[in-house]
Amino acid sequence: MPVTEEQKQILKTTSPIFKENGKEITSILYKHMFADHPELLNIFNRTNQKNGTQPFALANTMYLAIENIDHLDVLLPQFLLISHKHRASTVQPEHYPILGKYLLIAIDEFLGGMGDPDILGAWSAAYNMIVTIFINIEKRLYNELGDKSEQGFIPFTITKKEIIASGPIVAFTMERRDGGKMRDYHSGQYITIRIKKDGLYHIRYYSLIELFNGKTYRIAIKQEKN
Repeated sequence: MPVTEEQKQILKTTSPIFKENGKEITSILYKHMFADHPELLNIFNRTNQKNGTQPFALANTMYLAIENIDHLDVLLPQFLLISHKHRASTVQPEHYPILGKYLLIAIDEFLGGMGDPDILGAWSAAYNMIVTIFINIEKRLYNELGDKSEQGFIPFTITKKEIIASGPIVAFTMERRDGGKMRDYHSGQYITIRIKKDGLYHIRYYSLIELFNGKTYRIAIKQEKN
């Protein structure tokens, strides 16, 4: 259902809550969501959760969307960038209702459990309107990858490891384990690396550091303290 004019007025009146306290609200959201759905930790960057980058990013996106609820098309370039990251993390349409549920829980908790049904209804309608845009963009991005087998994570083997200069930067060269076709890329593009540790997946994004050769990918990783 579209956002009604009455709901738009409620959103514009309550949007300052997200401007001033959005990160706190989305931090509540993630706390409850991961407690009930720990499997979703597999598609989020844990470092960005710990340092607050992800909660801030979601809060900022929601605030900007509400402020431009009558003209969401102006945010399409930003939505496209976010959707590329979502595809890189294998976010699926069924994940959005879960996030939406905990968004309303977080707003209600932030308001001391006194969330007005009209306010929560307006934010629910706005969220559904926004995620419909994301789902449509991401469907197109997934389809661009072709076959379903190419739309998820693909096993790679590290064929070369080398220290760059004096370190602590290490370059890794990788090739597809199944011998499949390597996907072409442009300068500055990144890939998502996923490893499994302690029973959970951890993901990171790394820029590709050499021209496409059709056989391997090469990334550089800087070792951080702790």
